[in-house]
Amino acid sequence: MHVKKGDKVQVISGKDKGKQGVVLAAFPKKNRVLVEGVNIVKKHAKPSQANPQGGIISKEAPIHVSNVMPLDPKTGTPTRVGYKVVDGKKVRYAKKSGEILDK
Repeated sequence: MHVKKGDKVQVISGKDKGKQGVVLAAFPKKNRVLVEGVNIVKKHAKPSQANPQGGIISKEAPIHVSNVMPLDPKTGTPTRVGYKVVDGKKVRYAKKSGEILDK
């Protein structure tokens, strides 16, 4: 996958197009990512020990990884991702600026 947990990304298609957020979780087997503040859904919850009130809860739902692009660290604009080997390690880099995305 071209994005990892902790990456700052922008949504490029769908109802939340243009929104930016941080990847909270990645699900590589399902090709989906959970982005902070994106794809908010309402969930009906029964009263439980953790949530004694119950009611309707808003939470993020996963979106397909093809609908997000990482932000270029230099310019803050969405960029495609390339891979290259640096010091024997495979790292991701921003195609726009050439800046390395992995710390």
